[in-house]
Amino acid sequence: MLTAIVIDDEFFAREELAELLHETGEVEVIGQAANAIDGLKMIHSAKPDVVFLDIQMPKVSGIELISMLDPETMPSVVFTTAFDQYAVQAFEDNAFDYLLKPIDPKRLKVSLQRLQKVKATQQTPHSEEQINALATKSLQQVPCVGHQRIMLVSIQDIESAYSDISGVHIQTADKQETSQLTLKTLEEKTELLRCHRQYLVNTQAIKEIQLLENGLAEVITKSGKLVPVSRRYLKALKLELGIV
Repeated sequence: MLTAIVIDDEFFAREELAELLHETGEVEVIGQAANAIDGLKMIHSAKPDVVFLDIQMPKVSGIELISMLDPETMPSVVFTTAFDQYAVQAFEDNAFDYLLKPIDPKRLKVSLQRLQKVKATQQTPHSEEQINALATKSLQQVPCVGHQRIMLVSIQDIESAYSDISGVHIQTADKQETSQLTLKTLEEKTELLRCHRQYLVNTQAIKEIQLLENGLAEVITKSGKLVPVSRRYLKALKLELGIV
């Protein structure tokens, strides 16, 4: 039995697909989400075999959501779209499956057969090259979640990012937000630079670097906040800033 999450901003589209999957007897729908950010959180917590993902959604699209996932741990992805077959040929060429809306139960069955083969052989559903061919190379905004809201924070406004037991936190000059993205994804998809095992820093936001004992350091940002720099990353930070 495959486990699945359905992500679509249209309620009736989600319900219809969930019902079709239930009727096959081959899939357990363990979650539904109305937007990419809630879907991202659900993917991280539930770890489904497959995500049925709408392409066109407000604020954060399905394509952008793919960019936010770690290629090494991401589930299989089946796009659901209203595009015609010629428009989605690029997705097929990159080994991503897709379903045209309204979804044909026969076409869904074909998709499930492919997914069952992947699960049976424990294959990696998508190579990193295939994902990168489709996904956005870099993120210009970082989605952050709050009570009944989704904040999109521009990379240029971020001073630092750090992780702790409660998640990944995005720090700007005047506020702190929480993101579902991992530090690894932020490091790979943005210009934020690793300066500590648990911290990334925006070099454009650095006002001063204080050198401490034992090869450690602290960054002081333009808004006056402190960001630790470990021995391991101090040399790379200095090189990035042109400091010999």
